[in-house]
Amino acid sequence: MFVVEVRNRARGRAGTMTSLWAVVMAVVLFLGETHWSSHGGVEVTGVVATALLGAYLGWSRHLGVVLVAPLVSWLVAWLPLWVAAMIHDGFVRGLFVGLFLVTLGWIGIGASELVGLGLVALVVRALRGRGRGRREPDVVVLGPNDV
Repeated sequence: MFVVEVRNRARGRAGTMTSLWAVVMAVVLFLGETHWSSHGGVEVTGVVATALLGAYLGWSRHLGVVLVAPLVSWLVAWLPLWVAAMIHDGFVRGLFVGLFLVTLGWIGIGASELVGLGLVALVVRALRGRGRGRREPDVVVLGPNDV
C-alpha cells in the first residue's frame, strides 16, 4: 500500500485578495477602454493594485496564485471590457473590436499582469526569507508500519 499525504502550508486569504484585485483591474480596464479618464491616474491605480497583490502573494508565500490571477482577472473583466469597447467604438463595431480585445488582446494584458505580479511576488518572497520558527522536513518517509 502506498500513501501520500499532502498538506497545505499556505496561510491567509489569497482568493479574496485576488478577487478584489480582479475587480479593481476590471474597473481600470473599463475606464481605460472607454477613455472616461483623461489622465494617467487609472493606469497608475492598476499598476499599484498589481504591485500590492504581488507583495501580498510574496509575503504570504502564495506564489502559485500568480499563475491563476490573470485568468481570474480575465473572467471578471471579460464582459465589462466588451461593453467598454461597444461604448467607445459604437455598438456594431464595438462587438467586433470587443471580441478581439477580450480574446487576443487579453494575451498581452494577462502576460503583463503575470510578469508584474510575478516579479513583485518573487522580490518580496526573497526579501522575506525562509521565515522563522521550526523548519519542517522537505520529505517525510513513512514505513510500512506507519500507516
